[in-house]
Amino acid sequence: MRLPLLASCFLALPAMVQACGGGFSGFVNDLASEAISRGHDRATVSQFFNGVAQDAAVLRADRAQGVFQRPFLDFSQRLISRDRLNKGRQNAQRYDTVFDRIEQRYGVSRGVLLAFWAFETDYGGFQGDFNTVNALVTLAHDCRRPELFRPQVFAALELFEQGGLDPRRTTGAWAGEIGMVQMLPRDILENGVDGDGDGTVSLKTSATDALMSGGKMLQSLGWRAGEPWLQEVIVPAQFDWSQSGLRTVKSTADWQSLGVRLREGSLARLPASLILPQGHRGPAFLAYPNFSVYFEWNQSFTYVLTAAYFANRLEGAQVYAAGNPEPGLSGDQMKDLQRKLQARGHNVGSVDGILGARTRTAVQAEQQRLGLPADAWPTPALLARL
Repeated sequence: MRLPLLASCFLALPAMVQACGGGFSGFVNDLASEAISRGHDRATVSQFFNGVAQDAAVLRADRAQGVFQRPFLDFSQRLISRDRLNKGRQNAQRYDTVFDRIEQRYGVSRGVLLAFWAFETDYGGFQGDFNTVNALVTLAHDCRRPELFRPQVFAALELFEQGGLDPRRTTGAWAGEIGMVQMLPRDILENGVDGDGDGTVSLKTSATDALMSGGKMLQSLGWRAGEPWLQEVIVPAQFDWSQSGLRTVKSTADWQSLGVRLREGSLARLPASLILPQGHRGPAFLAYPNFSVYFEWNQSFTYVLTAAYFANRLEGAQVYAAGNPEPGLSGDQMKDLQRKLQARGHNVGSVDGILGARTRTAVQAEQQRLGLPADAWPTPALLARL
């Protein structure tokens, strides 16, 4: 489920590190040579890479992420089941003292970690059965995102040297994440915590270690202690919808002056953006600075919003007001829309059928140009106008 697109992995890298493609065995030999040149023991490197194999199932999984094409209401209703809510609340009680420690040490609220734990592995029930090293090397060899996965291969080698990974036996998600909250090797090296005090960081078998490590990682990504991340709001029918979207940030006092009000609770006195995942007829939320940290965990807007909303539900928030959104576009229609937007000079990234941030921005601009409600929600009517 998780799209491993952590921002820390997008730093500029030497051309050598971005090498990909070619024969797989030659590619593995190049990785081994580079590892030795970095100072790793030759015998250890040989043991790590011995038997590594290309995994076609990993490549199929990487290219089959159609679930992220689903709109928020559909996606969230599929992921947030009564069973997941009940188990989340049970785990909140079971690990109450652990969550207290996390909140005190890292400032991360329990609902946030419970939501990730639920979505990533169903509270540890299914952590993936892909060989981790095979997955990372396969994705590093593939030329879609070598700048992300090649560094993770060397991080996995470091974990092996430390005794935290078995190159032939360690398994996890198709993209190389390990453990109950699905962390990449580099994240484990930097943020792994021995929460249960047994002398090892065991993210696959120790919920305490996994949760503490996840909390530390979120803190390292910029999580702000004691602050909310998302609140559901009601927006007046007569509203300048072009003010919505993550690019527009206002104080909550300014939002209140425009008629925006909470469905429950009280507004935080923080900068916030108004987000309308399915347009002005659907649910509405104010997103605070902590919401942006979610995108360091996963780059999918739909996943991020669902995880943030589920965290609220686990902490007692009511079910969102779904409203009555206008019908959206199918995957093929979305691709057609993206091509039309490109033809008009908009940068929407890949034509992938996914309503990402750049596509939303372009949609909103075209809605304004055409005199439509500029809520960034693409509809068949907009597609026809274009």
